[in-house]
Formats: sequence, structure tokens, C-alpha cells
Amino acid sequence: MTHINIAALEVGQVIGSTEFLLTRDSLVRYAGASGDFNQIHYRDDVAAAVGLPGVLAHGMLTMGAAVQVAVDWVGNAGSIVDYQVRFTKPVVVDPENGAVLVVTGKVGEIDAENNVVRIDLEAVFEENKVLGKAQARVQL
Repeated sequence: MTHINIAALEVGQVIGSTEFLLTRDSLVRYAGASGDFNQIHYRDDVAAAVGLPGVLAHGMLTMGAAVQVAVDWVGNAGSIVDYQVRFTKPVVVDPENGAVLVVTGKVGEIDAENNVVRIDLEAVFEENKVLGKAQARVQL
């Protein structure tokens, strides 16, 4: 586990940024692990029939990828004591090229008394924020 000096942190400080390539294979693997076999996550015809622009990444897969930036920073997934997001835009996964999700984490709030830091996560796909108010509280 990484030792982080809370006194050295500043609101707005970037703690990390990562690109995640989501492919149709990623969606199949996630469906198997999660049990979410909704056809909008793997069939173009079904996605189109319900008015979607294409096959979508699972919301929880997107959410899970995004929090990884905070986990990598703190060095221990168990240090994430709260995590919440709003889903704002879909991540459309192209059958050939996949979808690149870019996630950046910044210090949003510092509670030195309780040794907790709020990390604000920005998840972007094709220049659109796909998660709103994505915030992870990290116990240092």
C-alpha cells in the first residue's frame, strides 16, 4: 500500500489518469462475470431496435474501470470507503475498434481530521463525459 501524506495534498491536484480500451470481448467477459446478459451489450440489431446508437458497455463496467484510477493511487481497493456516480452518456463499443475510456482523478476534498480524501473522477469517451458526479472517498 502506498503511503500518502494527506498534508501534502491540494484540492484540484491530479492523482492519475488512465485509458481503458473496452472491446466487444471485454463486454462478453464482463457479462459472464456479472451475469448481465442484456443483448444491448453484444447485439447490434437489438441495440438498434431499441433506439441505441450501437452496442453499449455495461454501466457497471464503466463505473468499475473509472474507480481503478483511485485504487491505483491509494494502492488498496479496501481503502475506497464510498463510491458513487451518475450515468450521463453511453459508451458505444465499436465492433472493430472498441471504445477508449479516458479517466482522470483529482483531489476534490480533503478531510484531514478523519484522514479521508474525496477523489473526483472524470470519465470521457469521444469527448463526452459519461459519468457525472463520479466521486470516490478514500480512507488514508
